[in-house]
Amino acid sequence: HLRVALLGVGFAALTAATAAPARASCNTIAFERAQFTVCRFDVEDVAIEIHWRGDNARPFTTLNAVTRALSAKGDRILMAMNAGMYHEDLSPVGYHVEDRRKLKAANTRRGPGNFHLLPNGIFFVDKGRVGVMETRAFLRRNRRPEFATQSGPMLVIDGKLHPKFRSTSQSRKRRNGVGVSQDGRAVVFVLSNQPVTFHAFARLFRDQLKTPNALFLDGGSVPQMVAPGISRLSFAPVGPVVSVTSKSQARSKSKRASTTR
Repeated sequence: HLRVALLGVGFAALTAATAAPARASCNTIAFERAQFTVCRFDVEDVAIEIHWRGDNARPFTTLNAVTRALSAKGDRILMAMNAGMYHEDLSPVGYHVEDRRKLKAANTRRGPGNFHLLPNGIFFVDKGRVGVMETRAFLRRNRRPEFATQSGPMLVIDGKLHPKFRSTSQSRKRRNGVGVSQDGRAVVFVLSNQPVTFHAFARLFRDQLKTPNALFLDGGSVPQMVAPGISRLSFAPVGPVVSVTSKSQARSKSKRASTTR
């Protein structure tokens, strides 16, 4: 991944502006001697979107750029987090959908790295529900979601850990991921505050957070998250980004969009 300096100017003001009325649900929890920042949302209460490029057709590059763009449109930001792996030009490695527009096709090729540690998966938002599914299972259902991002590996698949994870692994990195409840009504975004193994990270989702399906988003120096009162940033750029905003603002934005078509 490329490395660029993040511009932190303005985020403190953004946090102050959004914290009071925002209905954030982020906490720090402990699991097996490691600390994690966990943000849980009821999907009916929020709007969840995936972002890659701004109005100028260029990648946002930083979380702060995404939050500034959303704030300028009047959105009340509850959380933003990097949401998938990317190439050197910051384009998504896999499937990417925004406002039902498929900007990148699903990537089912074999290859090196975590993305290709199969099975990988897709996080998607559609019709007031969220989901995490193994990529080929998602494609077989011929879904056309409103928003989606592909990453890998899957962490938890129908209540079972990824088959290639080992409890004896010594590979520990900071990691982030997303899990969904059984009924698709709740979504959980997680950032590890310390390096952890894949096995431990997956068990957090399955055993502590009770999400039967969960997806790894990225690791190393890349995982980042911002929310009212929370700033977990690094010097790494971002490709795809997931945002959570208040529902009332999303409804206003949707109404404005419908009147301009």
